[in-house]
Amino acid sequence: MALNESQQRFLQVLMSHGIMEDSAVRTLHRHCCEVHKVHYAHDKLDDFIGVINKHLQPLFMQIRKGTDENDGRRYYALVNIAENDVTKMATCYAENELELFRKTMDLIIDSDNGFASSTNILNLADQLQTKKMKKKEVEQLLQDFVHEKWLIEKDGEYSLHTRCIMEMEHYIQRTYQDIVKTCDICHNIAIQGQLCDNCGIKIHLTCTATYFKGQAEPRCPQCAEAWSQEIPRLAQSDSQTPSTSQKDRRSGGRRGSSVAAATRSRRS
Repeated sequence: MALNESQQRFLQVLMSHGIMEDSAVRTLHRHCCEVHKVHYAHDKLDDFIGVINKHLQPLFMQIRKGTDENDGRRYYALVNIAENDVTKMATCYAENELELFRKTMDLIIDSDNGFASSTNILNLADQLQTKKMKKKEVEQLLQDFVHEKWLIEKDGEYSLHTRCIMEMEHYIQRTYQDIVKTCDICHNIAIQGQLCDNCGIKIHLTCTATYFKGQAEPRCPQCAEAWSQEIPRLAQSDSQTPSTSQKDRRSGGRRGSSVAAATRSRRS
């Protein structure tokens, strides 16, 4: 059975955005059902998406849920889950650009705080084995990666965007299995987070804020030693939904979806 018109519209909009916040997706779900006069049930979003995912399976695509590591916002993203030579060949990035992205991921995941400085990334320009890049070319490429939601930038430091983690989850777990940690609270990949000084477990910032909320003397949930890190405040992530610009709508384009497909070989 083919997708009905409401499901087709929903998929088209999500595809044009690449990634959307939970509240925006729920609004879209209702809008699509009402426009095409399909029964709407606010608690049936997962079922609605499940039907779409069955049709996307042969195309090696999937709508996935994820959570922003920094502020706890929930997102839905249309991701490419294929891992074959065809998707590698379909990339719109040059070979040296993909090598730079892989090496940037190495820096981010090898770090304690889940960030890599722009200086360290720029220094990679002379270390590429495929083809050296000028530092200005690297700066522009980093802007592209941020714009297309593969990286985020904060005060001159870069980390993996929520979309990147969602699309590359299995790649990250497989490639960095001896390095990457999972959050001790939610058990999802933890790129950014706080570490226990005693036992070394990692907890997302938002999970830390939630778990230790109201505790006068917070202790590690694993080893029960005093938690020495400053407990972050919970962000009001659901009170506001940021508007989406035309640039955001283009972030789900074909060039963006190529990054995950092209990172199958590690650390050139």
